[in-house]
Amino acid sequence: MGLTFGLALALVSIGTPLAAQADDPVAVFTEHPRLLLRPQRLRLLKRERQRESPRWQQFAALVTGGAPMPEPGFADALYYQIAGDAAFGRKAIEFALSPAADLRQQALVFDWCQDLLTETQSRDLTSRLARALAEQPGSDAVDRVRGRVLAAIALSDHVPQAPQRELERVVRQWWAVRIVGALKAGRHVIARDDAYPLWELMHALRESTNIDLRESYPRFFKDFPIEHLISHYPVVYQAAENEYRVGATAKPGEPDVRSAALSRVAELAMVAFDVNAAETQVLQGWLMHDKFILRSPFGAPYEFLWANPYQPGLSYYHVPLIFHDPDFGRLFVRSSWEPDATWFGYFDGAMQLFTDGKLSRLNPQLAAPPVSLQEAWLCFARQQHQWSLPVEDEDAVFVLGLEPHRTYKVEVDDEEMFETGADAGGILMLDLPKGRTTAFRILAP
Repeated sequence: MGLTFGLALALVSIGTPLAAQADDPVAVFTEHPRLLLRPQRLRLLKRERQRESPRWQQFAALVTGGAPMPEPGFADALYYQIAGDAAFGRKAIEFALSPAADLRQQALVFDWCQDLLTETQSRDLTSRLARALAEQPGSDAVDRVRGRVLAAIALSDHVPQAPQRELERVVRQWWAVRIVGALKAGRHVIARDDAYPLWELMHALRESTNIDLRESYPRFFKDFPIEHLISHYPVVYQAAENEYRVGATAKPGEPDVRSAALSRVAELAMVAFDVNAAETQVLQGWLMHDKFILRSPFGAPYEFLWANPYQPGLSYYHVPLIFHDPDFGRLFVRSSWEPDATWFGYFDGAMQLFTDGKLSRLNPQLAAPPVSLQEAWLCFARQQHQWSLPVEDEDAVFVLGLEPHRTYKVEVDDEEMFETGADAGGILMLDLPKGRTTAFRILAP
């Protein structure tokens, strides 16, 4: 998929390939708690409580101090599982039975507080979850599907047939046909804000059914952590509770702190999903700066749930400064990994340049001189089709603004001529002579 992480290892799945299970039922084989808190993670989190780690202290102080938690069912049920304090488990159940509870939190409370439910409460929550699964999905949005998957796994063995039908629908139709089909057709249908709901869904499925969704499209998941990392703006956003790294977005306005928090949570969940891959090892290196630890009532439960401070990481300075994905026509370039770096992003039709602490939203049709970003030249082809550039030994040259999937002729120094094709975003990546000033032009065939 173009310029990606040079140190990457082959993606090895510990789940069962979907193709091998094409005719097998999607069966849940685990006991409660079966959602996200499997024995290995429970042991880690309980050790964190015994050691009174900073993440545990922050999470526990918020919950026991009565801080208004944006997701009270999730937070109180998690605290109950780790501390064993039934009062907080009962609080979680009370919330799950209230009109304010969303399907995801109802499923987590049902699963994590199973041994505290009275017969009436168990019947009521079972009925609520079953009714939700009986309704038409209504939306293919990742977060909505995630809620239905958690509900189906939680309900397994409690009601007949419906949970298994829902899981098979999600795996065989929503994922294998709609999502993977779109990805293979060059449509990037997984938005940046979908990352955490997707990885939470993937954790739940693999841990309870042994199905690893990555098997459907390994290349996409191999690149995902590195694209997620390099698509952050260089600037650090200072909020009241902690500092945030902010992911690239086409939305105008101030950074969305909740999205920034969930971006970090997604990275933590990616590392937990595959601790051995080189891609997630550099992501762990990216995560190991204490100033970015989530301390807010929204973020602290997730930080405690997913972080593993004992997992070693690799320095993200090993990651190339260029990420080009021709399958989806996306390009991210940084001048360095320092906070004062210049950054360029072209994604989902948006073109942005971050320099001198400011973000500029560029017009893809613009007429502008070439931009140099340390190891890359960016040339804009809507109004100009010939350039003369001092190309250094490590430089890559990208021409943007061409017609997607069209073949073009490239003439170099009025001598050499060759044909090459623009990618799905109308980007040409050119390998030009190094160590000298090179003139070239783009010609339509």
